[in-house]
Amino acid sequence: MTVMETDRLILRLLELSDLDEMMLIWGDQEVMKYCGNAGTREQEMKSLQYYINMQKTKGFSPYVVMLKESGEVVGVCGFNPPDHGCDSELMYHFKKEHWGNGYATEAAGACVNYAAKLESINVLGASIDPENTSSEKVLNKLGFYSVGEKWCEQSGQNEPYFLKEI
Repeated sequence: MTVMETDRLILRLLELSDLDEMMLIWGDQEVMKYCGNAGTREQEMKSLQYYINMQKTKGFSPYVVMLKESGEVVGVCGFNPPDHGCDSELMYHFKKEHWGNGYATEAAGACVNYAAKLESINVLGASIDPENTSSEKVLNKLGFYSVGEKWCEQSGQNEPYFLKEI
């Protein structure tokens, strides 16, 4: 089911049948190097189940990002549970062959607009690996501002933390 559309992208609900596509993202070590490393099929199936339930209970979750023109899955973008003083954390991961096309900014911008329509989200947060300068540029373009650092259990380090009031 389509949740959002942009000029080039469709964002739709995650399904259990998306496991193979998600493994090309969440199971790819290079894609996930800034996010605590790649997951196994078992871990990512649990993630899919968790996120599908989160969508049902909270009305938001990560979404599959597809090219409108071809239907090709290029990434995942959306929301993680609340953490560190925010109502939800913005997240985005894209297949490496699609890096540098502006899809992260486009999809994340659609998610920010979607969050603005939800009563349950007033503040979005996002943390990034200190070496992930591309991700910081995305957040800056979307109007997030730095509020210091937070400990990230997945990566085992302090990471720059950003907020955006909706």
